[in-house]
Amino acid sequence: MTDDSRSDPKSRLAEIAAIQAKVAQVYQERCSNAVQRYIASVKSANEPWWRTSGAATAPVDLWRDVADYWLDYAQRSILFWDTLRQRGNNWIEHEKAGKPPLLDFDWEMVADARTFARPVNYALVSITPPDGTRTDPEQRPFVIIDPRAGHGPGIGGFKQDSQVGVALKAGHPVYFVIFFPEPVAGQTLADVSRTEAEFLRIVTKRHPKTNKPVIIGNCQGGWAAMLLGAFDPDLPGPIVINGAPMSYWAGNDGENPMRYAGGILGGVWPALLASDLGAGEFDGAYLVENFEYLNPANTYFDKYYNLFAKIDTEPERFLDFERWWGGFFLMDRQEIEWIVKNLFVGNKLAAGEAEWSEGRAFDLRAIKSPIILFASLGDNITPPQQAFNWVSDLYQTTEALKANGQVIVGLMHKSVGHLGIFVSGQVAKREHTQIVDLIEYIEHLPPGLYGMQIEEQRANGSVRYDVVLTERRVEDLQILQKYGRKDEVPFEQVETTSDALAAAYEAFVHPILAPMVTPAAAKIARTLHPQRMQRWMLSDLNPFMWPLKTVSDMTRAGRAPRDNNGLMTTLERSAAAIISASWDLYRDLRDASVENIFFRTYTVPGVGVSEERAASSSIGPIDTRDLAPIKEALSRIEEGTRTAAIVRAALLLTKSGTGRRRLSAMKRARELVGRDVGLLDMPADAARKIIREQSYIVDFEPERALAALPKLLPSPEDRHAALELLKRLEGRMEANDKQLAMLGEIRRLLAESKPVAVGRAGDYRRAEHSVARRRRGNQHTRASS
Repeated sequence: MTDDSRSDPKSRLAEIAAIQAKVAQVYQERCSNAVQRYIASVKSANEPWWRTSGAATAPVDLWRDVADYWLDYAQRSILFWDTLRQRGNNWIEHEKAGKPPLLDFDWEMVADARTFARPVNYALVSITPPDGTRTDPEQRPFVIIDPRAGHGPGIGGFKQDSQVGVALKAGHPVYFVIFFPEPVAGQTLADVSRTEAEFLRIVTKRHPKTNKPVIIGNCQGGWAAMLLGAFDPDLPGPIVINGAPMSYWAGNDGENPMRYAGGILGGVWPALLASDLGAGEFDGAYLVENFEYLNPANTYFDKYYNLFAKIDTEPERFLDFERWWGGFFLMDRQEIEWIVKNLFVGNKLAAGEAEWSEGRAFDLRAIKSPIILFASLGDNITPPQQAFNWVSDLYQTTEALKANGQVIVGLMHKSVGHLGIFVSGQVAKREHTQIVDLIEYIEHLPPGLYGMQIEEQRANGSVRYDVVLTERRVEDLQILQKYGRKDEVPFEQVETTSDALAAAYEAFVHPILAPMVTPAAAKIARTLHPQRMQRWMLSDLNPFMWPLKTVSDMTRAGRAPRDNNGLMTTLERSAAAIISASWDLYRDLRDASVENIFFRTYTVPGVGVSEERAASSSIGPIDTRDLAPIKEALSRIEEGTRTAAIVRAALLLTKSGTGRRRLSAMKRARELVGRDVGLLDMPADAARKIIREQSYIVDFEPERALAALPKLLPSPEDRHAALELLKRLEGRMEANDKQLAMLGEIRRLLAESKPVAVGRAGDYRRAEHSVARRRRGNQHTRASS
């Protein structure tokens, strides 16, 4: 759009009309698609019923099926309501106990931050390994940070097959960051980051002979881990963030309705109102309601019908999960205001504008540790766009990411939902186990963005996994977005609107409302919140529930099995599927309407913003050679130790390959030559510095890097040792023709007694063709034989 078109009223009106027409078209398409999906679901649900009802059935058999079904239905109903009674009793007991962490492991307190100079309601605990599991205090410790998103801590160790369990089985000491139900008055997110930094110092002191602790952050605990890494970059080791929403504006239309919530609600002011109604404390039950809002079919029907249909096997799992899901924790007003303003509405974290004190913002580019991102295509709370887009916000090009020395590994699951990332036993056994396995090798990767894939290998009835890392480009992250992120432009108007409404609320409402709400009144209001009422009302506090215990015991004693393939059971399943599909239709139409209202409200004021922002933010091509770290590395191209020389040789060989690295190959190489290279005997920071410097040299000056290799090994002993390492690897590692040719050229260069001129480095191309010819000849000979 030109300046003239923006100033021309006719052109502006035409553009507004075009935008509104597009919004209306998208809305109509979404509604039409929702109805078509509903019709297809109803048809699919009815097919089993029609097939069963169409089969010839004797009247006696039909009567028996009806009688058996209604007996089973009555028994399941009694057991169902008794399970809800147990849920209510569990909730009351958990409240009385102070809502301790729901970890499936024993633990002991290490540090209680409520006693710190700047107190917060956090604590560090040490996980006690279960019987039969031994940990090594000299192995790298793991520190797990759970989300403080309305629920209590424990989701990272909710089962034996969990993040905690996987790390313990691998022999690592495990620590868990927990938090208490009520915040310390006045605590801020900056105070929490300081506290978590102190926790890392404590863990480091308890394990002085190991590398820096690994941090695992779940959901909002993920961005907390990133804040910690930016707050004090020298403290953490590798950072693993699972389902962590880092770029809140990101997502796709028709897929991620939660990102519109801030705009529809008007920004931060509802959180301020809820905090004032809570006497300065924000109730986590509101956040849980937001999660349940996303999937009303599951919230109001599916999870209860699943319990009802599987009442003989499902109650234990249902009650365990509900104990965690119903434990609502509070936040201080300043905390929730900072979160909503800077993250949910402002999306300031990736932009480096999220201030932790006046004039001092969290800068994610300051993080030195390698980062592993784990997201899922089936996650509608933290979609992959929100988990990954911050990378391209920080680094416009792959070269910029590498120049900053950053290592980022991305892992994408195809289908698991948000909570499944943390609680699924299958995900723990597969994805989290491989992540833990990769941790010890990730620090020796050269800077770059890597895609992580897990290959499954079956043999003799057993399953083995191998990790494949493939180099990716930051520019490729755009494929996650339908519109190249142009649909994020209206969210800037949301931020502006939010600031205005929040200022008005603080000026006119807060001074009147806040003094009127006492802590006692706030507590009563929280007790009457629907999320809590549905639990305590269906408990033994309700006298109408008392007979259920006796009746349910009698029912279990006389439990009659049902015919799972009978006509009545088939009818029940069909009806349940139709009810669920109806809720889905409601959700789809509701989300389409919310999306339509959002873009109609915020797109018109933002007309032309997209082009203006693109023009202001467009940066011409940057010659990364001029960046200080790369210039310094290239100035030392003929300098370095034997370790640097071997690292350079390895990077030259890798650069000649396919860009794929197998974890099994990295393990094999470490077994063969790891101790002789020297990286394992030095601090991780020093090792990363060598790898980073040599990767710059190999990326920008591969021929000079090869030619100068002998100068890094001036003595015959050093060259002989390097040749022996190469000989040990040769034949035991997979290599293509280019890598074999490069290996031959390196060996030839090191075998010479005098330094080699730069021009000789190009000889490896001829060697490459020679190796290819020999390999083709060998294949032809084998074929002839």
